[in-house]
Amino acid sequence: MARVLLENVCKYFDDVVAVKDVNLEIKDKEFVVMVGPSGCGKTTTLRMIAGLEEISSGKIQIGDQLINDVAPKDRNIAMVFQSYALYPHMKVYDNMAFGLKLSGIPKKEIDQRVREAGDILELANLLDRYPKQLSGGQRQRVALGRAIVRNPKVFLMDEPLSNLDAKLRVQMRAELQRLHKKLEATIIYVTHDQTEAMTLGQRIAVILNGELQQVEAPLNVYDRPANRFVAGFIGSPPMNFVRGTIAKSPAGVYSFECDGFKFDVPADLGQLLAAHVGKPVVFGLRPEDIWDVPSSGWIEQKTIVESKVDFRELMGSETYVYAKVGSVSLTGRVGAMADPQPGSNFGLVFNLRKIHFFDPETQKAII
Repeated sequence: MARVLLENVCKYFDDVVAVKDVNLEIKDKEFVVMVGPSGCGKTTTLRMIAGLEEISSGKIQIGDQLINDVAPKDRNIAMVFQSYALYPHMKVYDNMAFGLKLSGIPKKEIDQRVREAGDILELANLLDRYPKQLSGGQRQRVALGRAIVRNPKVFLMDEPLSNLDAKLRVQMRAELQRLHKKLEATIIYVTHDQTEAMTLGQRIAVILNGELQQVEAPLNVYDRPANRFVAGFIGSPPMNFVRGTIAKSPAGVYSFECDGFKFDVPADLGQLLAAHVGKPVVFGLRPEDIWDVPSSGWIEQKTIVESKVDFRELMGSETYVYAKVGSVSLTGRVGAMADPQPGSNFGLVFNLRKIHFFDPETQKAII
């Protein structure tokens, strides 16, 4: 396997900027997920690494080799597409072996590679079946097997699970994690699904409008988003955002004020807001950090605001409550026993150790 290095990579389609100055290093044996909304440039970036799109400027390296002008077939990569792209008239064995036959690999070695991949992916008893005789998850495993048998330096995966139903996606995410650990492979994975990004990636590269927004470990991206877009894109339900201002009392206590509620910021966080006193800011808090009063006993630093419930979603182990405080709409993830009734008054507890603030002009995180 090998590392992949992108330096100032750009892609233009006439006057449209698809990818802009992407600098990213994927380390040897690392699983990196590129995530973002449709049209953000993530698949274009993957296709440039594969050689299916020419880069407009910049450099791409695999290992120590500059591959800007290297043909796709000579890059020693394997790509798994959104569609399974299996040959319907070939059995599973032949689908997996076909590329090796074209490369002139000896028959004995082909058989060894195919059967090893079949064992890894639990396809050994399906090698004599045709694709139409397989489930969606089995077909996707065949597509993965076709990539594995090539022993590539890098695996490129373009939304490979998007055609599967919810249950199969969960199963295949576990399969991919197990596969990465077993193969010790370098994997670059593209998805628009933030759940896939959080569960699969050792690092996440969040992309918007062709530009990298943040590249870090999943929990770092979740807990310390670099800007408002990342904060709102990663997490479900998305983070609550409220516009307001920062004030400072004569005693030196910083507070946030908006149309509906006010709270004092914890002292150690307040100092980070010193440059924003009297200025507009955007306050952010994830739904799981908004609780009902009975369930919030463990929270040390908190504030309680009174809201009016719009509606609720019962999820079994928890309840999502959608409420208003003045003109402000908030989503909270409260205890299953809370049972907030539409139209009723309901106390919401903010966990003040989990608050975020963003600059409304630059969109960058302040806290």
